[in-house]
Amino acid sequence: MGVPVIDVMKLRGENREHQMALLGDACENWGFFQIVNHGVEIKVMDRLKGLMNDHYEEYMKPQFQFHDSHVQNELERSPSYVRSFGDWECSFFVKHMPTSNLTLLPQISDDLKQAIHEYVEEVKKVAEMMLDLFCENLGLERGYLKKVFLGSDGLPMLGTKLAKYPVCPRPDLVRGLRAHTDAGGIIFLLQDDQVPGLQFVKDGKWVDVPPLANSLFINIGDQLEVITNGRYKSMLHRVLAREDGSRLSIVTFYNPADDAEIGPAPELTYPSRFRFGEYMNIYASTKFSDKQPRFEAMKKHAVDTPLLV
Repeated sequence: MGVPVIDVMKLRGENREHQMALLGDACENWGFFQIVNHGVEIKVMDRLKGLMNDHYEEYMKPQFQFHDSHVQNELERSPSYVRSFGDWECSFFVKHMPTSNLTLLPQISDDLKQAIHEYVEEVKKVAEMMLDLFCENLGLERGYLKKVFLGSDGLPMLGTKLAKYPVCPRPDLVRGLRAHTDAGGIIFLLQDDQVPGLQFVKDGKWVDVPPLANSLFINIGDQLEVITNGRYKSMLHRVLAREDGSRLSIVTFYNPADDAEIGPAPELTYPSRFRFGEYMNIYASTKFSDKQPRFEAMKKHAVDTPLLV
């Protein structure tokens, strides 16, 4: 079972109708897909991956406490320790919009900061293009999804998680990242060229997402499932810990602002609207649980003011 691949260049050519059909099927029946010929320069992606790997080796790897032999022994002897352990991951998060913290992060070189900025500016353009393509696929007015994501300051929320999943001595006992859905809108992954590990659920089974050179991997977040009234799917996914490689993952989240009012598009209907910040308050403590109870809980946080679109 192969992960859908959308060729963005063909969306501008004679095969556009076929590619739009593939895109609709990917969003509605998979919740995730790869895109190629997306417009982000290969040299921009390669530079960021190279500098991030250098940063990991110099600063993050020496601090990664889970390589300690004591931790390995605890993992092997104590099931309760495994349950409380968390994820075999080291990462940091960069905020871009509505305000940026990039210049404030310690130990990040100027070269890496510049590489992050250049890459995210390109991904932002792709995200907004994809949201308009979603509108077309759903029969919504062009720009609707972009407007719904805006907060009172006229900006969405944009952030990037830069992570490494180090070599793990006991991948049978822990996950690189536990199974979850993503809270936000549309998510872009620039993943390792060589080391796999990402899995998504499709038809009740875990599906591997293999590396695909020069591609971007996209998945649908919880808020797009709500806005589309369940037509687009936010799917459960996880990262496997591995003995045979250290995996790079650069994930950019194009999300609604905290005070953006979320509900289904009027054409698609849903019983209530809520603010994204309220959803995140619940998500913070239930990330690794099923999403449906979160949706039900948000019906208690309905807002009655009309959506500003």
